[in-house]
Amino acid sequence: MAALGTGIFGDTLDWPFFEAHHRDFAGRLSAWADATLPGLPHDDVDEACRARVKALGEAGFLRAAVPAEYGGLHAALDVRTLCLAREILAARDGLADFAFAMQGLGTGSISVAGSPEMKARILPAVARGERIAAFALSEKEAGSDVAALATTATPDGNTHVRIDGEKTWISNGGIADHYVVFARSGEAPGARGLSAYLVEADTPGLSIAERIDVIAPHPLATLRYDGCRIPAANRIGGPGDGFKVAMATLDIFRSTVGAAALGFARRALHETVSHAKNRKLFGGTLGDLQLSQAAIADSATEVDAAALLVYRAAWTKDRGAPRVTREAALAKLVATENAQKVIDRAVQIHGGLGVTRGVKVEELYREIRALRIYEGASEVQKVVIARDLLK
Repeated sequence: MAALGTGIFGDTLDWPFFEAHHRDFAGRLSAWADATLPGLPHDDVDEACRARVKALGEAGFLRAAVPAEYGGLHAALDVRTLCLAREILAARDGLADFAFAMQGLGTGSISVAGSPEMKARILPAVARGERIAAFALSEKEAGSDVAALATTATPDGNTHVRIDGEKTWISNGGIADHYVVFARSGEAPGARGLSAYLVEADTPGLSIAERIDVIAPHPLATLRYDGCRIPAANRIGGPGDGFKVAMATLDIFRSTVGAAALGFARRALHETVSHAKNRKLFGGTLGDLQLSQAAIADSATEVDAAALLVYRAAWTKDRGAPRVTREAALAKLVATENAQKVIDRAVQIHGGLGVTRGVKVEELYREIRALRIYEGASEVQKVVIARDLLK
């Protein structure tokens, strides 16, 4: 992998969304990623993911995923830093982006609503890359519709809770050290009757029912909870606060999904421009053809449009907005859909190379597809945006 540096950003880092510490972070992470990621394991997905968590932790970059009181970079999670990290890593290595993102998402609920004891026990180890985190929300019949969750949490004596049910499409399933699990605790119907819990991976009754293979290999699994007995103190937030905790967590991290898509799109545009300048045909280069130029212009426009929405959402949250539901939905929708178009054009311009395994744009084509689905499919984002406007 050729070193990309911060040049792949163009002039984005000069936009008024960013402060000096953001530009410094971007420079350090870009240099580290260029130097380190190519040498990490790639063949076994579990080993590769663990190696990336360990390397990011040892280099200090996972500190961006936890608050400063527990070893982090900022007093509260800084969404612009999270977005920069995901964009930088995604432009180089999709699994590195995945590893970073899950350390944040898998502990975001703890950062937002965990007890001081829970934060002190979990967050420093996550920041050091010594503990792998996971977020267990989705079920086979309840993905976008969180209120339809069927996993249950019932009192078991005065000091414990019993969890029963299944979760699926769980990132880091099978390799995580803990799962933040959302279950029906019954305080009220629908979304008001959910609670969030920290479940350690070695808890009796928790098993890996199935490992899931997807087009861009990542550690994914279906988890089974069969009489999984945990301390009641492992609840995150109050009873019945699970939906609120989940939405507060996604409010922070949904913009970062757009940032990852932006990183994939930037890399695709970079590869497209390089190929168009160097591919010889018809007595000139591919880039001399007006149709190629139009494709490049469309992609550049879509990349900048996505970047503006992603960093507008992140900046708004960092300025203290209590919720950025609409802004984050806009950012995720546009960034992921635009990235799909940019990468598809990159594949087309590369011709036969574009569908050849081992060529970067083919890898990007597989990586981008899931981002239009997870943490709220594009269609769900449209519903979120419209409902917010119709209030």
